[in-house]
Amino acid sequence: MESKACTVAELVAGRWGDHRPGLWFEERTLTHHDVAAGAATRAALLTDLLPPGGANIGVLLDNTPEYPLWLSAAALARTAVAGINPTRRGPELGRDILHTECRLLITDAAHLPLLSGLDLPGVRTLLTGTEEYEALLAPHGDARPDPSPATPRDRLLLYFTSGSTGAPKAAICSQGRLAAAGRSLADQFGVGPDDVHYICMPMFHGNAVIADWAPALAAGAGVALRRRFSASGFLADVRRYGATYFTYVGRAIQYVLATEERADDRDNPLRLGFGTEAGAVDAMAFERRFGVRLVEGYGSSEGGAAVQWSPGTPAGAVGRAGPGLVVLDPRTRAECPAAVFDAAGRLLNGDEAIGELVNKGPNPFEGYWRNPAAERERRRDGWYWTGDLFCRDAEGFLYFAGRGDDRIRVDGENLAAAMIENILARYEGAGAVAVYAVPDPVTGDQVMAALAGSFDPETFTRFLAAQPDLGTKMAPRFVRVVERMPVTATNKVHRSLLRREGVRCPDPVWWRPPGETTYRPLTEADAQHMQTPDMPKGPSLPREALPTCAARDSNPGPADAASPGG
Repeated sequence: MESKACTVAELVAGRWGDHRPGLWFEERTLTHHDVAAGAATRAALLTDLLPPGGANIGVLLDNTPEYPLWLSAAALARTAVAGINPTRRGPELGRDILHTECRLLITDAAHLPLLSGLDLPGVRTLLTGTEEYEALLAPHGDARPDPSPATPRDRLLLYFTSGSTGAPKAAICSQGRLAAAGRSLADQFGVGPDDVHYICMPMFHGNAVIADWAPALAAGAGVALRRRFSASGFLADVRRYGATYFTYVGRAIQYVLATEERADDRDNPLRLGFGTEAGAVDAMAFERRFGVRLVEGYGSSEGGAAVQWSPGTPAGAVGRAGPGLVVLDPRTRAECPAAVFDAAGRLLNGDEAIGELVNKGPNPFEGYWRNPAAERERRRDGWYWTGDLFCRDAEGFLYFAGRGDDRIRVDGENLAAAMIENILARYEGAGAVAVYAVPDPVTGDQVMAALAGSFDPETFTRFLAAQPDLGTKMAPRFVRVVERMPVTATNKVHRSLLRREGVRCPDPVWWRPPGETTYRPLTEADAQHMQTPDMPKGPSLPREALPTCAARDSNPGPADAASPGG
């Protein structure tokens, strides 16, 4: 069922009269018509409560039916929705609400305590599930969806992008952009009206709305909501709702893989998962266990750049650079030389080849809400700067090297954190891996890895020696063994926290002192000694100094890549 609608309002109104089941949540089932009618009711209420010309509304909810109902209502009422992150607290939470100039805040009893003590002048709170709320909706119960006033240029989403420093920025997404993204993804993945999209990622984040809800809306597919992501509940939900498609971000795939394996895991209706940061090893493990292909992609949350996988993409690459996509040295603005790999897949010229991915061509980036400085940073020289590190080979294929603040420079050489992570993920004891820089006492950085799982220093040393694509400067100097990887509200690794805590952290840390060949526990005396300016740096562990054994696994490439749009 292909839709030619240019606005989300048209997509919402198009479901009027469709009495097929369209939304599942716990014990509730709504038809597509029910959703369209509920959206029309709430849109009519908005016209009563908001001033002429409209205003922004905030939604502080888990993934309940009220979330897509208010998104749909906002589209009909030409209003923008700010997705409010419920893991924010105190002044930070208040700042997000006031920054996006929300006149209404939609929340529920579970989240109301988060607002206690906050000064929110001019913000009216609507508490769903209450008699007062139902009384407000009742007079508009016979409203019908009218999409005619909406235009593709109308703002619909103000979604906060995660950042390691400073306050989050609210990226703008218009009705036209969201409708186009929905149609594109529905076409790309062959989504039809008989599909069911499982939304378990938080809807305050762009991934769930742009890559999961929008294509379902465009195709007339059903939607099954999970209040909050649950690894243990994932497969049961998929079977219960007949889900065929889902999206993910960050560590979600690792959490599902960590659940107890069962003989009937492949007995499920899923045919596709789409997202980012699962990693090549986990993507292959997921497909082996559940029989479901993961389409792993790269896409800037703001819409400024995307890379799609295509047949013939080399192992380890995201995809071929499209028109306008280049890798630049952010200091000189010059294009970086082509990446050179040896026969084992090691990047030989990372110092020159790793740079920032930049889109010099047209792109759908629509700016940030009330943040001109951030917009200027993104649009330097009239181009879109992604803030992400890549290298590009002579054939034009792009390799992800990490986020902009993941840059690691050891002995004058730039290293790709993402590439090191892909190698360390093969370690049999690793449930999750994050690689980041810690300061070197003399100059530059040292490589540190956080590892969730079991760690044996001798086994890990032998493992490193067996990896043919591990460069001589890539072996971690420090290994932090965590019980559970720290993550953000969207299940992305909390790298800024790991970097900030460094080697003086609450978890056990193992290290390989300069000149030594094995790892040993880092003591307080060691940590203090490393802070002395005159500490000798010592060479990185040479490959020939390590014992050798057969590699446990080869270096599989990532699953198919495309832009998840959030």
